[in-house]
Amino acid sequence: MLLKRARIEAYLPEKSVKVYRRLRRAIEAEFLFTFGGCTIIDNIKGLYLLSGEKPDEDKITLVYADMPFGLDENFRAVSDYADAIREAAAEALPEQSILVAVHEVYHSIQS
Repeated sequence: MLLKRARIEAYLPEKSVKVYRRLRRAIEAEFLFTFGGCTIIDNIKGLYLLSGEKPDEDKITLVYADMPFGLDENFRAVSDYADAIREAAAEALPEQSILVAVHEVYHSIQS
């Protein structure tokens, strides 16, 4: 049996500057205490075009959590929550280099 859930993901640049480490810890704690847990994947390779021409690379950390409900019936609340995470990160960082994404996932459970 499949159970529908909303997943929130925060893609954070891996930088050794203190403000980036503090933001990561804050998002980890937010997801942990709000949703009961989170998953962290370090050292993801991110590629993008610099000035539309030259490829560049960043190291990224992904922090994600599954919410205890589906996205459809809670779209506005989930949207507002994702916006709040993004806005807090934008205020904390000297650049806007964080991506917050939300999508549906389906957990296989025993019926």
